[in-house]
Amino acid sequence: MPSIDQFPLIPRDALFGNPSRAMGKISPDGQWLSWLAPHEDVLNIWLAPASDPTAAKVMTQSTERPIQQYMWSPDSGSLLYIQDKGGDENFLLYGVNIATGEETSLTPFENTRVDIVGGSESIRDTILIGLNNRDPQYHDVHRLNLNTGKLDLVLENNGYAGFMADDTLTLRMALRQNDAGGTDYFRVIDNVVEEEPFTATEMEDSLTTNPAGYTHDGQTLYWLDSRGRNTAALYAEDAASGERRLIAQDDKADIGGTLRNSKTGEIEAYSVNYLKTEWTAINPELGEAFAFLQSQFEGEVGVSSRSDDDRTWIVWNDPLTASTSTYIYDRDAGTLTPFYVSRPELEGMPLQPMHTVEITARDGLTLPSYLTLPAGTDSAQSGRPASPVPMMLLVHGGPWARDGYGFNSIHQMLANRGYAVLSTNFRGSTGFGKNFINAGNKQWGLAMHDDLIDAVNWAIDQGIAVADQVAIMGGSYGGYSTLAGLTFTPETFACGVDIVGPSNLETLLETIPPYWAPMVKTFHERMGNPETEEGLALLKAASPLYKADQITKPLLIAQGANDPRVKQAESDQIVSAMKSANIPVTYVLYPDEGHGFARPVNSISFFAIAENFLAECLGGRAEPVGDALAASTGEIVEGAQHVQGLG
Repeated sequence: MPSIDQFPLIPRDALFGNPSRAMGKISPDGQWLSWLAPHEDVLNIWLAPASDPTAAKVMTQSTERPIQQYMWSPDSGSLLYIQDKGGDENFLLYGVNIATGEETSLTPFENTRVDIVGGSESIRDTILIGLNNRDPQYHDVHRLNLNTGKLDLVLENNGYAGFMADDTLTLRMALRQNDAGGTDYFRVIDNVVEEEPFTATEMEDSLTTNPAGYTHDGQTLYWLDSRGRNTAALYAEDAASGERRLIAQDDKADIGGTLRNSKTGEIEAYSVNYLKTEWTAINPELGEAFAFLQSQFEGEVGVSSRSDDDRTWIVWNDPLTASTSTYIYDRDAGTLTPFYVSRPELEGMPLQPMHTVEITARDGLTLPSYLTLPAGTDSAQSGRPASPVPMMLLVHGGPWARDGYGFNSIHQMLANRGYAVLSTNFRGSTGFGKNFINAGNKQWGLAMHDDLIDAVNWAIDQGIAVADQVAIMGGSYGGYSTLAGLTFTPETFACGVDIVGPSNLETLLETIPPYWAPMVKTFHERMGNPETEEGLALLKAASPLYKADQITKPLLIAQGANDPRVKQAESDQIVSAMKSANIPVTYVLYPDEGHGFARPVNSISFFAIAENFLAECLGGRAEPVGDALAASTGEIVEGAQHVQGLG
């Protein structure tokens, strides 16, 4: 069995630096290709004629924060993107005219967050947006002309969490949280919201039931709906009569994504993601296209962009053990033309496969999970190493989110350093039906944490992990899980890495962003209501801050100073508590980041610190810190001496 040291270290830059290209799209009219790529080391939007992809030019001039989300205007006349400042999540909308190259701020406001309410096939120069510049809690709906920048108020919002429009950009529905923690759905007539809801959900269905849009004629309303069942099924509802028709369902997972006909808005395909994503075509011609794509590639395949005539697709292939590649699929010619490879520098690197596993929790609940093993430890590719190795439990954020199958930079780096990496969808994770989500209600630090401990014990019992060499790491809720792991179960983990994790659930709920206020009932029902004696006691009992003196193992904490969700105080206060108890801690603060790290230099510096921290704790290998920290904005607030290469 070869030693891990026989395999080259994958450079951090190759995993966490800028991709060569990303988010390739085709314009609605099929005339242009666009993508994100570095310009002066910052991700910007690039453009080229579809007839000559080599004639590329950069269209934006972002100099600090990378552009991470963009889209085409419906009329193909401009590129639109959203951008915040320093991670504050006050995203504003910008447009770049394709013909002139002129860049315009379409929402020139301060302390404002834009929401896209709706676009149109028939009104192609205008979209509906929500703006909370009048009241930070609520988004007023406006019509925005993308060519002139003219904003017209459609509806002043004083109590609704969101809206839905049809293809005529007419508001048809308003959403508001009800006292039960579910959602009330109201019809909107002539921009006036009716007083009584036409339908509603209870709290148990609030995360698994949502309207999924209208057909372009406005006659059919689609739903992803778990009412009266467990997993969310796809329904078509007659908008006038309310009569519903079941389109698709799955016993193990919710119906997830859909592909729509660009001319009619009718759903032509849908996806289900249990352990892996599987697409089913309703339209036979689409089924043939999917079958062709699957025959051409190994691994995961997906469609990221389509022209309005649906004859040209941008498709991606994730083989997991190589960088994701993107292609231009000409459906008429039946050809796949290479577009780009996202990270060509990974070619030839010892990337490892991801194994899907199902773990049984102590109460019998099945936990869909993903495992990556170090190179050379599993020559049979069985998903089990020849002998146990140190392990990282990597916990996802949310918690109302999920881990999935596919290339994962963190999995690959940690496996390359000599660790098994296990990601477990604990109860409360989304995508597996409402029973799975609701099993996590008011279980922070309780059954949700038990699932993670059960996953660790499974890995030990299976001969995957060394019992005293398991670390825990994660961001947001995953950061909370790290703190909970080192306080509630201090003997389970050898060390922990907390990224923007809350330490005090009471103060977390006190400081949520104002635009989350219309949804706060969900937090109270699923975490604990701080306005009740019982709920406050539950939140305090689940808060690692109050048990900071129980921490006995090394801890690394990373925080963005501008984080609007998990404020810097969440990290400051547990660091302070540990210092007061004379418990060593390493704390790195990024003054220009928010809820996670958007700037690659900051990601690279953090993982430089993290892998050297883990090398001391678990004995794996590490690329030296070098000048990674100096190249970033990161500040070591506490404990540089606890990480090799820093002290």
